[in-house]
Amino acid sequence: MTHFEVATANRKNAKRMRRALTDAELKLGNELRAHRLMGLSFRRQMPVAGYIVDFACPSHRLVVEVDGSQHGNDADQEYDRSRTEQLESVGWKVLRVWNDVVLNNIDEVCSGIIRTIGVEYFDAK
Repeated sequence: MTHFEVATANRKNAKRMRRALTDAELKLGNELRAHRLMGLSFRRQMPVAGYIVDFACPSHRLVVEVDGSQHGNDADQEYDRSRTEQLESVGWKVLRVWNDVVLNNIDEVCSGIIRTIGVEYFDAK
């Protein structure tokens, strides 16, 4: 995997954010940690392409963003679209899930992650 320089401020901000997870991020993090989901390795609050993403699976270049109600207004939706386009332009897939879905139906979220990664991962085993 290619590594990129990460600005010191972004690295410090990511570290701070790892200590202050939302309830939804904590719940999803518990499902993803220690390779619990199909042996996949995820990192929390990882700097990618100038952004800090909620969860990243570097081996499959997948970003999982957990969005709260603040992402429902037009300005934030436009920012999210721009951010997604930027991440996709450097080769990452982006899966966005709502906080309430994570909190109320974690199995659906995990299934969505597996579907997004695709069959090639499971065929290789």
